[in-house]
Amino acid sequence: RKGYWKGGTVSVYRYGGGIIPRFSEAAQSFPHSKEFHTLRVQPPAGNHYTTAMLRQLADSWEKYGSGLVTFHGQTGNIMFIGASTENTQPFFDEINEYGWDLGGAGPCVRTAMSCIGSARCEMSCTNELKAHRLLVNNFVDDVHRPALPYKFKFKVSGCPNDCQNAIERSDFAILGTWRDDMKVDQAEVQRYVAEQGRQYYIDNVITRCPTQALALNDDDTLDINNRDCVRCMHCLNVMPKALHPGDDKGVTILIGGKRTLKIGDLMGTVVVPFKKLETEEDYESLVELATTIIDFWAENGLEHERCGEMIERIGLATFLEGIGIEPDPNMLNHPRQSSYVRTDGWDEAAAEWFARQAETAR
Repeated sequence: RKGYWKGGTVSVYRYGGGIIPRFSEAAQSFPHSKEFHTLRVQPPAGNHYTTAMLRQLADSWEKYGSGLVTFHGQTGNIMFIGASTENTQPFFDEINEYGWDLGGAGPCVRTAMSCIGSARCEMSCTNELKAHRLLVNNFVDDVHRPALPYKFKFKVSGCPNDCQNAIERSDFAILGTWRDDMKVDQAEVQRYVAEQGRQYYIDNVITRCPTQALALNDDDTLDINNRDCVRCMHCLNVMPKALHPGDDKGVTILIGGKRTLKIGDLMGTVVVPFKKLETEEDYESLVELATTIIDFWAENGLEHERCGEMIERIGLATFLEGIGIEPDPNMLNHPRQSSYVRTDGWDEAAAEWFARQAETAR
């Protein structure tokens, strides 16, 4: 009934996080398990490794650790599992010398993650790797020197497929998307239908559209009501040669996703429905938004409280006011939850919203 491991403090010079201490409670019976610390190391953006990089890391870990490596932990780190206290510093010094850095552990900004993006995926709608590296470079001090209420994660997925599970697993989720019409190659649609049959695509594409935005015509071409498309990506995934994201690409930013802690699982809440990421000014404003949100959470979050839990406690309206973002209909999670809605000032609020939309589109 006794636990196998107990905590403690292990660190490397000038770093406050990145090492998970594991001291055995059964060291007398199993001397080799006396110390079995885990080191978190930041992976490259998009997990773009070379075999030379992997061989270097493996050789260093065989020299100083157990040789056990996990690609990747839920936070996104490369997990080097099993080192003694005396070997943590020389291992870090060696890998740091050829370009690797510790990841986050404790109440800090954790290791960021991004998908492989346009290097392999034709659905990519943004430069995932640039956004990832920019955020890591700007918040590296917050990664290595824990000083926040709890952990804060960035994840970047290049399209609404969200291969990084950013909506569920990150406090600041960046998802590539588009806001114009989906691109359709009707000849490819007809080829798909000719190969599998009309009934197959009616059953597996048309009727599975969550907003019924698709229609298969008599001549086997496809009509799309783009106004109702919610970017679920199902039709694009089933017919990848026929359907592609539009040309007006950008990102959606969601805040507050997390796994179980104080109030259970939370999905991210949309705070920026669409944002272009093309110019250096666009990327600078992304960092400014992240800085504003982290600062507001650091000042108002309770101890051991994630950003999403703070939003649930203080309310979305208070959070938006605190970070200086105007409310938007796209932020609503449950628009029909209550049948009793006050509409005082509805026309004025709608006019202001449409005016902001027009200004943004210029």
